[in-house]
Amino acid sequence: MALKRFIENPVFLSVISSLFFAQLLKTIIHLLRRRRSRSPRDTLEILIWRTGGMPSSHSAMVSAMAASVAFVEGIDSNLFVVTLMFALIVVRDALGVRRSSGIQARVLNWLGRQTAEKLKIGFHPIKEVHGHSPLEVAVGAVLGIIIAAAFCFL
Repeated sequence: MALKRFIENPVFLSVISSLFFAQLLKTIIHLLRRRRSRSPRDTLEILIWRTGGMPSSHSAMVSAMAASVAFVEGIDSNLFVVTLMFALIVVRDALGVRRSSGIQARVLNWLGRQTAEKLKIGFHPIKEVHGHSPLEVAVGAVLGIIIAAAFCFL
């Protein structure tokens, strides 16, 4: 009985659905932008794992969580305050730290390749973490809020 209530919980459904739809949209947008053929493995990686891109699935999830808690518990609840603060931290991270790290990694890899080419030495690139642009975060947040409203009011 408790598992059934958990699975039917509008907060849970909002968060999971936001993640799924954001990643699905991200995959579709990525495939439309890159018209060259993609292997099914690459497509599955984008759908399940890849970060960065339009829309932000992290922003969609935390916005859906905060919005659905607001709709269910009210904006005066302690739980809403906690989820809102958590959402703000995640969004700030997506816009700031992760984006800056990705830009720095890209530049370091470029410098490393240039140096390795000139000096004829090996080079192992570092992972480029993909953050989000403000538009990607905003679209993710709006998507999350819309999905939360759908699960809480429909």
